Amino acid sequence: MDTRQLVAFCEVVDRRSFSEAAARLGVTQPAVSLQVRSLEKRLGRQLLDRSGRRVEPTEAGLRLYRSAQRLLALEQQLLDEVADAGGELLGTFAVGASTGPAAVAIPIVLCEFQRANPALTVELTVSDTSSVVELVAERRLEVGIVRPAPGAARRHRSVVFEPFFRDEVILACPPGHPFAGATVAVEDLSQGPLILMQDGAGVRQVIEDELRKTGRRLRDLDVRLELGLQESVRSAVQAGYGVAFISRRAVDAELEAGTLAEARVEGIEPAREISVVRAAGRPPTRAAQAFVEFAKERLA
Repeated sequence: MDTRQLVAFCEVVDRRSFSEAAARLGVTQPAVSLQVRSLEKRLGRQLLDRSGRRVEPTEAGLRLYRSAQRLLALEQQLLDEVADAGGELLGTFAVGASTGPAAVAIPIVLCEFQRANPALTVELTVSDTSSVVELVAERRLEVGIVRPAPGAARRHRSVVFEPFFRDEVILACPPGHPFAGATVAVEDLSQGPLILMQDGAGVRQVIEDELRKTGRRLRDLDVRLELGLQESVRSAVQAGYGVAFISRRAVDAELEAGTLAEARVEGIEPAREISVVRAAGRPPTRAAQAFVEFAKERLA
């Protein structure tokens, strides 16, 4: 089978557009259309529905897409194995991350990884955990970095999860705050006052789980401020408007500079386990394997 036809077809499915697929591949739109029509003629099936504003795969096209992704991954693995194992990494490395990890350490690690491999193009997609897992399962991303929900491995049989790094969650407060450097009781948190991230944020879920172990809930703390995700919460704490639970990695620089301080809370040890997710049965490319090893060393 002509893998150029499969590449063109997969790009159209990924982009839902012939013109965007052509731009991605660096060829003309008629060339992409010809490759796809030739593939449809050979297989005797309509693979794409062109009737709407966006191109969508037909049922047959969706089946082909999944198999083609596996075939193209094996082709890349073959090329990697034939090439010098010690050679430089080439091509594009597509990785996804959920909003928590993507706001903490992953962008910097990816920048460091790309600098160490200058011939490699790195693309980071940031989305919610379920979307990242789905993109990995569809083989549109090589790896994902997420905090999986309990039981995720059983629900998502098309992907596999493996431990990546542990993200400690701390109570951040302004320097000079009564909590700074102290250990406080859960009941004291509302005196902070306590600033929360929005519902659904990974750190918030960690805190809710930890409080539940002590027989308490967030609503018991009379929270008056909910300010979105980590960046907005960190800014509010630095400005002196309260205290907040946040990833230590998100405020390492501020803690070192003394513009934020931390406190401990009796009875809870909040942390979240971040995992790498890969498509089941998909052999990792050299770039994917090299990145995971590189990142584990940096994030240890």
